[in-house]
Amino acid sequence: MPNVQSVERALTILNKLSEYPEGIQITRLAEQVGLTKSTLHRLLATLSNLNYVVKDEETDKYKLGLQVLFLSRNLLNDSSIVNVARPYLRKLGQEVNETIHLCIEDNGEVLYIDKIESNQAVQMYSRIGSRAPVYCTGVGKVLLSDMNEERINEILAHTEFIPKTPTTITSKEALLAEIKQVNKQGYALDNAENEAVIRCIAAPIYDHTGHIVASFSISGPSNRVTEEAIQSNLIDKVKQYTKDISKSLGYQGTYK
Repeated sequence: MPNVQSVERALTILNKLSEYPEGIQITRLAEQVGLTKSTLHRLLATLSNLNYVVKDEETDKYKLGLQVLFLSRNLLNDSSIVNVARPYLRKLGQEVNETIHLCIEDNGEVLYIDKIESNQAVQMYSRIGSRAPVYCTGVGKVLLSDMNEERINEILAHTEFIPKTPTTITSKEALLAEIKQVNKQGYALDNAENEAVIRCIAAPIYDHTGHIVASFSISGPSNRVTEEAIQSNLIDKVKQYTKDISKSLGYQGTYK
């Protein structure tokens, strides 16, 4: 069945507003979603009445309302992966004092479903519920590593390899080669590929069926998450926590 146009437009607006946590003015939003200002204004009025959108009267910017948070409260709170992994990831965060992310794949993208902040002065901007590409993130590479060829090709067919930094992977061939390496070594690196000064090491979480259901990462500035730190300490750390969390989800297989 075809999509209901008004519903599709309303959800497109909400998705776009999620990219602007500080808000966006209606003229720019209209350009972003491809709607006239009059059509957009009517839709925003309805969404505002239902508290899905709020308007800052001082700046004339629109942003997501608290009703969106209300809808998602049980989705994240009831997630067995989040509930099982969180105590382990908190402990990992305390041990390394860097930001820890927990992610899943959703519609060909990385979706952040939990985050443990460090107490460092420089912290990560990422938020629970935000998204990132699979090709330039360590967690994305880990999630791809468990997929069959058909699913990988499906995702990459809709992936634009944008060079976000000088080290970003910019071709399907290079990414596939790296995924093979991830499969061999049991972890993935984001060598400042998504953000110029941020380096990450990511590892898988397996469920009772032996499939990767999530990935977690240690992320921080390149001057703290150094190549030496990764080789001397962090690889062992993430591999140990892969075992601990996966075992709690019922995985009884072998590890790389």
